[in-house]
Amino acid sequence: MLLKRLLAVLPVVFGVLLLTFLLIHLVPGDPVEVMLGESAAAADRVQLRADLGLDRPLPVQFADYLVRLAHGDFGRSIHSRDEIASLLAERLPATAKLAISALLIALCIGLPLGIIAALNHRGWPDRVATLTSLTLSAMPHFWLGPLLMLVFALWLPWFPVSGMEGWTSIVLPALTLGSGLAAILTRMTRASLLEVLHEDFVRTARAKGLPERTVILRHALRAALLPVVTVVGLQLGFLLAGAVITETVFGWEGVGRLLVESIEKRDYPVTQACVLVIALIYVVVNLLTDLAYVRIDPRVRFSE
Repeated sequence: MLLKRLLAVLPVVFGVLLLTFLLIHLVPGDPVEVMLGESAAAADRVQLRADLGLDRPLPVQFADYLVRLAHGDFGRSIHSRDEIASLLAERLPATAKLAISALLIALCIGLPLGIIAALNHRGWPDRVATLTSLTLSAMPHFWLGPLLMLVFALWLPWFPVSGMEGWTSIVLPALTLGSGLAAILTRMTRASLLEVLHEDFVRTARAKGLPERTVILRHALRAALLPVVTVVGLQLGFLLAGAVITETVFGWEGVGRLLVESIEKRDYPVTQACVLVIALIYVVVNLLTDLAYVRIDPRVRFSE
């Protein structure tokens, strides 16, 4: 069953590669012109285009890219001539660090708020938690990031404005990135727990005289975690994909910023490699989410 799922993702990855290849070649601009400038001689442009392999038909370029990729070769950057595998190896740890920090912040905010809201349904804690989640979900990263920089880096110089120097530099970008996920987790945890609290097995546990804490934590909350795990799995794929806006705002040297830089420079191989890594991350995270289902609830099995 697991092998079938792995084989099913191959067409998805191929489709991502094909669409990315076609779209980046439709974007206005010429990497040769970016590298040499508008005043470069025509002969120099022709020579550089031939050296980079951009003078060949698009199907030939795509086929050559697939062959090299099958051998584990991501190619070289058109702009810097560095190996793309090395560039990704340098940027992936920074993105993973930021994504994991954002996930921890989201879990620390979203799960407690959702549980408190469900246990105090229609009370003032429920209203406060709901208002908080709506406020966080309404704040886009490109707005919340500069706002946090203004307050906590300029007005209150507690954290650096940008960069990757010390543990304090990750606080603001992680908070920015995790705020949206925290809002989603709050609403999902609240809705799921409210539904589970009315199930027969919860009423049976209470009828047996079990403490309310045990009923909530060992019975109701475990059953309510399945949809939450789905959200965490899907959103973790988004976080690991680079968090393009957040990394750009805070100058975080991750895959997201590398993707933006490659698009600006018309560095086709780097753009393709970044998108491929993002697609693979989504696939792996979805697979791990399915495995987490089985761990939380043994009744769940892989579907055909």
